Amino acid sequence: MPPPKFGSTSTGRSDETTTGNPFVDVTSNKVPGEKRSMGSTDAVVERRETDKSDGAVQVTVADDPFGSEEGAQIHYKTMEWWHCGVLLIAENISLGVLALPQAVAWLGLVPGLLLIFVLGVLAGYTGFIIGQFKEAFPQVASFADCGELIAGRIGKEIMALCQVLLLVFIMSAHVLSFALAMNVMTDHRMCTVGFALIGMVVQFFLGLPRTLKGVSYLSIFSCFSVFVAVTIAMIAIAIIKPDMGNVSAVSPKMSVVTGLTPVMNIVLAYAGHVGFFGFCAELKNPRDFRKSLAFMQTIAVTFYMLISVIIYYYAGANVASPALGSAPTIIRKIAFGIALPTIIIAGVINGSVAAKYIYIRLWKGTNVIHQKSFKSNGSWVAICAILWFVSWVIAESIPNFNSLLALIGATFCSWFSYGIPGGLWLYMNKSCLFSSALKGALTILNCGIFLLGAAMCGLGLWNSGHELQRGAGGKPFSCENNWRPGGGGH
Repeated sequence: MPPPKFGSTSTGRSDETTTGNPFVDVTSNKVPGEKRSMGSTDAVVERRETDKSDGAVQVTVADDPFGSEEGAQIHYKTMEWWHCGVLLIAENISLGVLALPQAVAWLGLVPGLLLIFVLGVLAGYTGFIIGQFKEAFPQVASFADCGELIAGRIGKEIMALCQVLLLVFIMSAHVLSFALAMNVMTDHRMCTVGFALIGMVVQFFLGLPRTLKGVSYLSIFSCFSVFVAVTIAMIAIAIIKPDMGNVSAVSPKMSVVTGLTPVMNIVLAYAGHVGFFGFCAELKNPRDFRKSLAFMQTIAVTFYMLISVIIYYYAGANVASPALGSAPTIIRKIAFGIALPTIIIAGVINGSVAAKYIYIRLWKGTNVIHQKSFKSNGSWVAICAILWFVSWVIAESIPNFNSLLALIGATFCSWFSYGIPGGLWLYMNKSCLFSSALKGALTILNCGIFLLGAAMCGLGLWNSGHELQRGAGGKPFSCENNWRPGGGGH
């Protein structure tokens, strides 16, 4: 079957009210029993309208990974918009913010803040595209499903591998950050490999709940901890003023090589997109994702810019990464202790999304995913254990905080946060790319976003390879302290 065409009433997407709306606002009116296409596989769709006053449309799709949950022991599609909102905040505002003040120091105040703002706005727009795509194609529950829809089995497998790798790499960054925090709080009383192992075990056990709604309650503590920890460190740094005013509008020593690492760290601060389809899939009403995204992105961009400029201004050019390290010793230990929930829980969220994809793919089409049987529980625990073990191995292979973040940002986040969503918009609108002046402008914008993702990936990988080649990644599986006062992950 050929790929579905924009605006068709018999394709694999919902009906749209598209006249005069270049953003493709989906308001479906499909009838029960309509055929839906995903790649080359037809599926029967059953729709039933619910409360039209809030735009809610309940959709049951034959190849929906969760299927019908009536009478099931485990229910997945249970989240309200605020559950999703706190999950988004916990997933996004964690490790990324801790590297931003140093990123601004390396780039200079003007380009640093400009990049945080522009990339944040673009990340919000590309997140909105993901929500649109989910509404247009309700059967899509992951980027792998997007790959199958657009490029068949090959596209599915490539996207599946990339999204799982990205999530595992992010998990490894949280394992590494746990070890770094413990080294700070205990003055390196234990081998770093051991601290990382403890972090892996803690996050593994906290990630055992199978639904994101269950994890969302943990996310409340994560949100609270990151805001309090960063605020305490910021106030302490402002009081002691370690190098106040030693700032540059534009870094005089910035080169292509030195500038790419901080840019990739900014990209990583907006790296939550890989989990967005999974969050949409567990919402009671997928259209609520727009509200959740706007809530998170507004807070993220504002918080990132505020924290970056204040800490950089008072800590100066030698601001540490993670930024909590620029605080006095006692405050630094307190701040890292308070930040532990966000370090742990943000890793748990990414681990849950990765495990959920593998778990659903393993048992799709069966009742196992909705059971509490030995088979269902045992397979879930095994998947989680394997993913967390692999993340620990990666964390110990690249034990430098900034180098690992830059590698993740270059390899995957540039695509999932920017390049791929731009491509999804072009796919949704392929039959009317230049049907109006505004549509043409959006087509050019999304082509630019796609090319931006490709450029960031290529340049970032080149820079990460250069840094790792000269030994910036640190010694693999070393007991050495991965925290260095004044330099953070350097």
